[in-house]
Amino acid sequence: MNQPINRNIALLYLIKICKWFMLYMPVVKLFYAENNLDDFDLFLLHAIYSAIIFIVEVPSGYMADVWGRKNSMLLGLLLGVTGFTFYSFGTGFYGFLMAEIALGIGEGFISGTDSALLYDTLLQQKKQQQYIKYEGRITGGGNLAEALAGFVVTLMALNTLRGYYYLQTVITAIGFIAAWFLIEPKMHTHRDEISWQAIIHIVKDTLWRNPVLSRFVIFSAIIGFSSLSMAWLAQIFLYQAEVPHNYFGIIWAILNGMVALGAILSHRINTILGHRFSLIFILIFLSGGYFVASGTIEPIGIIFLLVFYFVRGTAHPILKNRIQMYTTSGVRATVLSVRSLFIRIMFAVLGPLLGVITKKISLSVALLVSGSVIFIPGFFLIILIFRRNHR
Repeated sequence: MNQPINRNIALLYLIKICKWFMLYMPVVKLFYAENNLDDFDLFLLHAIYSAIIFIVEVPSGYMADVWGRKNSMLLGLLLGVTGFTFYSFGTGFYGFLMAEIALGIGEGFISGTDSALLYDTLLQQKKQQQYIKYEGRITGGGNLAEALAGFVVTLMALNTLRGYYYLQTVITAIGFIAAWFLIEPKMHTHRDEISWQAIIHIVKDTLWRNPVLSRFVIFSAIIGFSSLSMAWLAQIFLYQAEVPHNYFGIIWAILNGMVALGAILSHRINTILGHRFSLIFILIFLSGGYFVASGTIEPIGIIFLLVFYFVRGTAHPILKNRIQMYTTSGVRATVLSVRSLFIRIMFAVLGPLLGVITKKISLSVALLVSGSVIFIPGFFLIILIFRRNHR
């Protein structure tokens, strides 16, 4: 009985590391320029990537529930290998467009599926109460891999920028091979016909017919939006705080290290604070991080960014666990995809607004707006959750 949990958890660690050991990220701008693409092309291609994920997010989660978690992971990672292969040998806008389409679809099939597979593996072993611990450690491993990749690229001196994409293709292929050895949890045995009506029914159940689940999904999406927004605003913060550019890479690696530490310790923090106070802890420190940073745009403000990134790391395993507690195995990946879809909708609507505020008014005002967008609805959601005496 221990074989599935031991194999799946170890393999999910390896897959997460392969996904997040992104050697290409520090050189992506230079690589685009080398291939005669400008900043507009870079943003356009990544906007298309986000749009692709937006389109496939929920249908791919449903496919994982119907078709199987292992099969979905395999397809997602295969598309990842395909995308980086396009980057390795492609040139120009349309060559890179094919890469972004493949990577976007692939990410859609992995997003939420890995967490659903982990939870059902633990559920089969009657160890679902340890989900936060394992989700936190796996997430932390990914963040540490991301931080380490930045240091590795700094030390490497490849003769061609395309070489980083060759290596990324190999690393992603290792993740694909690892997925072959995953074991489909026995808890996930239900199979339905694939239909849009079923997808719509699950979304309605998640957002309207199950008030407990809907509140946790929306609260988790708000917290996810706070993380995604800060990832962009933090770079502007470092620039406006006049931090020397040669420190950007090091600071970015340290921030990701704080996310990893928070994720690894999320189980202990949840145990110490309890189910209710952990929600308050997450909301206060993440929304408060925006408020404090808005008045401290100078190098010392990096201290508050470190705290924010630590709490960001604790938040996602804890909140994913809440969602999984109120979700059945047959729809688990779909529900997690609904959460991810909400995050992308919020960022698509509010991201450009924050950009305009930053440019036309100030970064401080943008940070204040972000903090308010997180705190106000988050506060009322927590009240609704507490009123019903949910765990």
